[in-house]
Order: sequence, then structure tokens, then C-alpha cells
Amino acid sequence: MHCPYCKNEDTKVLDSRVADDGGSIRRRRTCAACDRRFTTVEKMQLTVLKRSGATEPFNRDKAIAGVRKACKGRPVTDAQLACLGQEVEDALRLSGQAEFDANEVGLAILAPLRVLDEVAYLRFASVYRAFESVDDFDAEIKMLRLERAADDQPVQTG
Repeated sequence: MHCPYCKNEDTKVLDSRVADDGGSIRRRRTCAACDRRFTTVEKMQLTVLKRSGATEPFNRDKAIAGVRKACKGRPVTDAQLACLGQEVEDALRLSGQAEFDANEVGLAILAPLRVLDEVAYLRFASVYRAFESVDDFDAEIKMLRLERAADDQPVQTG
């Protein structure tokens, strides 16, 4: 590790702590040459395995860009999309895996998107679940209606 102040390669770790629910490690360091202290953060790198077989680092902005297309014309703000992107990345990190199929990333987007906007959810789901006909849309809409009806049922206490 190079010192960010004097670029010396001889640095010493003073303290290490797990952060972000185990998703990263914060290290407090000191430079042997200039005696200045600095902090580094090590994060688990998430990678996405594409259909072509190539891998690339997970990019939250790229995931949000796909969702933004599904949200076109819908009352969804950039702030809501940013929160959705964070939620998806957190879910991927909490799974404990480091590599995901591109399809798994798309599927991880579906649940928070459904909460955010059902129309955008249907648009996005039609791609990631490979809807082939109107019947696929109809079945998904029926499922959404059933779940909404179940959520609207009053809770009975006995």
C-alpha cells in the first residue's frame, strides 16, 4: 500500500475493522516515512458473468440505467432509482457470493422495483422472465392482483 501523502511503499496497519455488515474492511494505517495516518477500505468486488462468458465488475449505474428504461414515463425519481440500486447491491453483497449471472442481477432488481412501480416492474419482468405472449403478462398481472388483495386483508387477532 502506497502512502497517499509521500507515496512511500512502507506502511503499517494499526487497526482493522469489519464494516458494512461484513461487506468491507476498514484499515487504519501509518506511513513509516512521513508518520502520517490514513484509512483504507477494502470491499468485496462483485462481478457479473455475462451471457457471452465474459465477466465484468458489477456497476450499480449500469443496473439503474436498465431500470430507468422500464421507468420511462412513470412517476419515478432519480433518487428513488438510486435507492433501488443501493438495495440491489446490498442484497447481492448479503448473499455472500462474489459472482452473479447477469440474469441473477436482473432478478434481484424485480422485488424492489415491484414495490416502487408496478408498471415499470411489468416492463422489466417481461425482459428478464422472457415473456413470450400476452398470456405471460396476464398471468403476472393476476399474481400482482392476488398479492395486493392478500396484503389488503385485515389482520385478525384472536
